[in-house]
Amino acid sequence: GLERGAKNQFSTFSNFITTINQKKEGIGNRNSPTQLVIPNIKNVRDLPPICLDVRQKQRISVDTLPQELKTPMPPEPSLPIRTKTVEDFQDDVEKAKSSGDWKAVHDFYSTTFDSFLEINAAFKKDTSSSFNTTEDSGINAKFVNVVYDALLNTPQDVQKSVLKGIINGLLQEWKGPRTKDDLRAYCILLQNPQFSNTSTYVIYAHLLRQIAALTEADHHFLVHWSKKISQRRFKQLVDRLLQFISLRLFPAKPEEFPPMVKCTWWIPSATKVLALFNAANSLISPPIISYTDFYNSTLDHIDLMEEYHNWQCYGNSHRFSFCQYPFIISIAAKKVIIQRDSEQQMISIARQSLVDKVSRRQKPDMNMLFLNVKVRRTHLVSDSLDELARKRADLKKKLKVTFVGEAGLDMGGLTKEWFLLLIRQIFHPDYG
Repeated sequence: GLERGAKNQFSTFSNFITTINQKKEGIGNRNSPTQLVIPNIKNVRDLPPICLDVRQKQRISVDTLPQELKTPMPPEPSLPIRTKTVEDFQDDVEKAKSSGDWKAVHDFYSTTFDSFLEINAAFKKDTSSSFNTTEDSGINAKFVNVVYDALLNTPQDVQKSVLKGIINGLLQEWKGPRTKDDLRAYCILLQNPQFSNTSTYVIYAHLLRQIAALTEADHHFLVHWSKKISQRRFKQLVDRLLQFISLRLFPAKPEEFPPMVKCTWWIPSATKVLALFNAANSLISPPIISYTDFYNSTLDHIDLMEEYHNWQCYGNSHRFSFCQYPFIISIAAKKVIIQRDSEQQMISIARQSLVDKVSRRQKPDMNMLFLNVKVRRTHLVSDSLDELARKRADLKKKLKVTFVGEAGLDMGGLTKEWFLLLIRQIFHPDYG
C-alpha cells in the first residue's frame, strides 16, 4: 500500500497493524492493554486510567509516584555509534536541494527511524550515558527539531521511509518493562509533524496506545521530560492531540478512518496522553501554555449528559468518559453538565417529597415542590439564613422567593432581585 502514491499511501496500515496486534495478543504480553467496556460495544481493548476519580477531589500529582531509583531498571542494550551532527545533517539537506540527489538524506531518515535503538543512537546527547533521571531526558532537542523541521520538505519516498521505520519500532515484541531509551524514543516520536496528517492517524493511534499503556513510573518520566519542551512545540503537540480527538469524533471524510467499532480505543488513548501534557503543564509556574489551550470545543457537541452519567455510574472503571479528564472540557460544556444535573436533582427531590406526602395520605400542594424562602426587606440577611437553616431538606428543590407584605408570583424576577440585594448586603463592610 506504500507504493500507491501520496493520496492513499497509508490505506492498508490499519489491517496490517491489526493483524500483528492479534498475533501479539495471543502471546500474552503482560504489557498489552486490558479489556474495555463501552456502551453498545463489546470485546474491545482499553488502557488503564491515568487519573484519579475527580469526584474524590484529589489532584494528579506526579510527585507522589515512587522515586525513579526505587523502580527496577532493565539493562539497556548498547547503542550503535552514530557521528552525524546538526551541521552535517543541514549540509546534506542543502546539497540535496541544490543537486536533487536525496540519497544521503534518505539514508539518514530510513536508518534513524528504523528502530528505537537507532532513534537513541541519533538523538541521544551521549550514547555512553544512561540519563536515568527526570531532570534530563538526554535528548538532543536541537537536533530533533532540525530533523523534523526539514522532514515535511523532503520527497515523498523519504517521508514514507520514516513512517515505515516507525511501524517497525511500534511492532517490536516487547518483553519486560520499558527502558529509558524506549521512553526517549516515544518522546521523540510524539513530536513527528507527519502526525498532523489524517493519512498517518492509524500509526499515530498505535503510538498513543503504547504510550498510554506505560506504567505509572514511566509516565512520571515522560511528564517531567515534557515540561522541558519549548512553548511553541509543546502547543503544537497539544493541538495535534486535540485535532486527533476531534476528527475521530466528527470525521470530515469518514472513509479515511477505520470503522469506529474497530478503533474505540483511539480517543481514550489520545486523551490519556493529553493528560500527561496537562500534568507537565501544571508542574511549572507560570504554566507553559494556558489551561484553556487544553479545552476541546468539539466536545460541546456530544451527548455530555451521557458522558456525565457514565462517569457517575462507573467512576474510574474501564468505561471511558471525558468527565474523568475535566481539563479537556470547556467551561461552556461544564456549565451545561452542572445545570442539567441540578435540574435533574430538583425534579428528583420534588418527586420524592410528593411520594412521601401521598404515602402518608396527606393532601399534596404545589408549595412542597419548591424551596420557599420568605424574607423581609428590612431583615434580608437574617431572614434568609433562618429560612435556609430551617429548610435543609428542601435545598435542592427549585428556589421560590417571596417578600413579606408584597403581592406577586416569583417567575424568576423576585429570585434575581433577592440574590442581588443579598449579595450587596453580604459584601457590605459591616459584615466584615
